[in-house]
Amino acid sequence: MALSFEGFLHAAHYGDCSMFLNRFLRLTTHRHYGLVIVLCLVWITGFAGCMSLKKNDPSIDVTKRHIRLDGQSNFRDIGGYETIDGHTVKWGQVYRSGELPRLTDEDVAILQKLDIRMVHNFLLEEEIAQRGEDRLPEGATLVNNSIKTSADDLVLAVLDARKTGDFSKISPDLNQEAHRILALDGRDEYAAMIRAVIDPANRPFVFHCSHGVHRTGTATAILLSALGVSWETVREDYLLSNTFRAEENEKRIEQLTNEAANTLGIPPEDVDTTNIVAFYILQGDYIDGTLDVIEEEYGSMDKYLVKGLGLSQEKLSVLREQLLE
Repeated sequence: MALSFEGFLHAAHYGDCSMFLNRFLRLTTHRHYGLVIVLCLVWITGFAGCMSLKKNDPSIDVTKRHIRLDGQSNFRDIGGYETIDGHTVKWGQVYRSGELPRLTDEDVAILQKLDIRMVHNFLLEEEIAQRGEDRLPEGATLVNNSIKTSADDLVLAVLDARKTGDFSKISPDLNQEAHRILALDGRDEYAAMIRAVIDPANRPFVFHCSHGVHRTGTATAILLSALGVSWETVREDYLLSNTFRAEENEKRIEQLTNEAANTLGIPPEDVDTTNIVAFYILQGDYIDGTLDVIEEEYGSMDKYLVKGLGLSQEKLSVLREQLLE
């Protein structure tokens, strides 16, 4: 694509509304008209959020948060966020990420400097076999904490769709539904992750899935909520994946559009990209699926943490003592 998603989304997220509007108008001249229609939704939500993000909320310190790696664009610190009661999540203790098999030697050296002690990998065995094992610094313990859910067939369907560009079976509602399913079916794995995070010997700690979006996004939402961070901030953290994965998303959407065109025997500009874009470009209501199903099934996040994840109030208190300042 001639116009970079990175610049487009950067304007959406960081408050430069005039730049955002200008790039949107330029994008409407692009040949992918189906993509433009979908991005209208991104423009609306991005413009609405411009004013609030223009305040430079100190809890969204993107420069400090992002760890630049050649082999993984979405590796970032979840520290620095303020809790509802005025505490702050400690920096340099817990990181969220996408897959780590493609790290360069320089990337591994960076993780070594971060003193990473433990990594929880949420990927299925089939995904690890396809993508490869994580590359980690010496001394880091890898835990394959695979999240097996009733949606595993959907995960494999997405893997197939990425091969052909045929996203006709990947509904735009998949993202929110995935977060709903993960919050319930991934309870044991998320509980194991939190228990591991509590132990200082395991930190600095990393957890990840493939893109650092669905399984990782649900994990982050639960962990930050357990620490007392507001849901509004949880949403903002979730949407940062659009920024850090912007270049990757742009390339991937174009690639899948071309693959779909080859599969269907039609020009790329005639491909309906609605489902492709909806899968890769996140919106806040996707992660809301996590909170919605938790409140439906348990009444509140606090009750979910105790009854759903089996974490005692004592454990949760220790977690907060360990990770808040």
